[in-house]
Amino acid sequence: VEPHDLLKFGIIPELVGRMPMITSLQSLTRDDLIRILVEPKNALVKQYAKLFDYDDVELEFEDDAIEAIAKEAHDQKTGARGLRTIMEKLMMDVMFDIPSDESITKCIITKASVEGKEPPKVVKK
Repeated sequence: VEPHDLLKFGIIPELVGRMPMITSLQSLTRDDLIRILVEPKNALVKQYAKLFDYDDVELEFEDDAIEAIAKEAHDQKTGARGLRTIMEKLMMDVMFDIPSDESITKCIITKASVEGKEPPKVVKK
């Protein structure tokens, strides 16, 4: 990142001039994105699992599905912020269906559901 990059991004020149150092950044790899999805205390996968837990539904992500989410974010070059957008798009329909159907006990996110080929799998009582 150089000073003119920050100016193009919209940071005011007075602030750019006061920054003590400029550094270079590397884009996140797929492995980095996978770690962001599952490892931190407030990881996205854990957040969604907790939301589903409020409705007494178990949420399961297959390993291939997590890799597909990371691949999509990496291909779009949206980084870690893109992960949330991808997850919201993936989970929106099922999150609206689950509270109204008390017979649902488990939801499984597959690679095919991430790719838009099929909806997430739902297991009922």
